[in-house]
Amino acid sequence: VQLQASGGGVVRTGTSLTLSCKLSGGTLSSFAMGWFRQAPGREREFVAGIGWSGTMTAYADSVKGRFTISRDNAKNMVYLRMDSLRPGDTADYFCAANPHPYGHRNINGFNYWGQGALVTVSS
Repeated sequence: VQLQASGGGVVRTGTSLTLSCKLSGGTLSSFAMGWFRQAPGREREFVAGIGWSGTMTAYADSVKGRFTISRDNAKNMVYLRMDSLRPGDTADYFCAANPHPYGHRNINGFNYWGQGALVTVSS
């Protein structure tokens, strides 16, 4: 299984950005999916997770109400829409797959990782 994230960039505070993640070498509906981020000098943290069908989601408190995770199983794609971005959201964003299809809240269950997509939010 390979994951390819895209859509990072430099944006201004208060604007929106959508990250995409393409899964290859597997069937997306077999996995719960998640987004994590790592800011410079900080540990990687959970951002959002989504169950196999897309009806179950989970969010970190810091992004709840601003970020939306979604998926399109037919296209093997996962998305993270980020609204009202803040400088504190600046980080490398990683998509990850959990082989347990209901494991969107099990942070330790994500064992497939893509490369990071850098998001920089300027004030």
